[in-house]
Amino acid sequence: MAKLPAADWAQREDLVPLVAALGADDMRWVGGAVRDTLLGLPVNDVDAATTLHPEAVMTRLKEAGIKSIPTGIDHGTVTAVLPKGNVEVTTLRKDVATDGRRATVAFAEHWQDDAARRDFTINALYVHPETLEVSDYFGGLDDLDARRVRFIGDAHDRIREDHLRILRYYRFQARFGADLDDVAEEACAELAPTLKGLSRERVAMELLSILTLPDPHATMARMHERGVLPVVLPETGETELACLSNLIAHEQDQRAAPSPIRRLAALLPAEREVAMQVGARLRLSNAQRKHLARLAGRGEGSSDARANAYRHGMTVAEDLALLTGDDLAPLQGWQIPTFPLKGGEIVARGVAAGPEVARILQAVETLWIAAGFPDSARVQEFLNEELAR
Repeated sequence: MAKLPAADWAQREDLVPLVAALGADDMRWVGGAVRDTLLGLPVNDVDAATTLHPEAVMTRLKEAGIKSIPTGIDHGTVTAVLPKGNVEVTTLRKDVATDGRRATVAFAEHWQDDAARRDFTINALYVHPETLEVSDYFGGLDDLDARRVRFIGDAHDRIREDHLRILRYYRFQARFGADLDDVAEEACAELAPTLKGLSRERVAMELLSILTLPDPHATMARMHERGVLPVVLPETGETELACLSNLIAHEQDQRAAPSPIRRLAALLPAEREVAMQVGARLRLSNAQRKHLARLAGRGEGSSDARANAYRHGMTVAEDLALLTGDDLAPLQGWQIPTFPLKGGEIVARGVAAGPEVARILQAVETLWIAAGFPDSARVQEFLNEELAR
């Protein structure tokens, strides 16, 4: 039987009392921590499955002096609060009824029942906390070796249970996949229209998660080809996909971290109205909508990176530069300056307080920005010229 290789997280001292409290034979490590360890990837979150019901889990943790939070107790999840990172402990479950958006679950007794309700074989690997033996019920280890993302059971049935699994499939494929699974691809294409029945928030969450990955272009292009992307992002065409490809290449050249909103902007026509409509449809936050709209207007304003940073902030300026293929060097190490002129100085020069002061202030500021933010002496020269007019 395969064993989990040595991993720092599996040797955490604060996991010892957790295992002792729940009982090594009544729990297993499961999910992303197991999958990523087997792939040699960093592990961020640790999850456990248990045969114990939530109330028993909380009782045992309390007796062991471990704080617990009933984060999803109706669905069997209790969070154990530990010094080196919380662990979500979930009772074994099986689906009783599903409608494509949510599932009614019942607690199960057998590990394989719990594994059978998970989405992909690579996410259904269970590890004994002491022996580190891996239990693989659906060929997940072979799929990991092949870098193949494969649904557990019939792909069509699994998608009908939860339509979001279409987007999850593409996210996992973009992150782990090398060998395409034709059955999964066909099922996603055939059932793509079911995505319309999901909440926009869930769709946006998965879409932005895909766009956060190092290089999602090939995946997005395949989603478009298969008719999946047009369901959730009909504004995207071949031109926009090419824009995304160019953006990712420029990000890598400039050593810029991925930004999902920046990449979403690349997938949309450069029109503010379109960006605002998409932001509203995906239920993005107000800050995300404003940022997306500014990036969509990339052809309207200045191409000067520092001018954009002064007017809109450093993040907007960097994103605009990356989208337009410009160099980030002018922004690196540069501090956004403060305009060295106040309205009171203009009044002191004999201009009556009111709209004329605001007009002169704005005119001088425009000259200052265009001149590359010179010192206050030069600003005074601009003011003298404006007053002379």
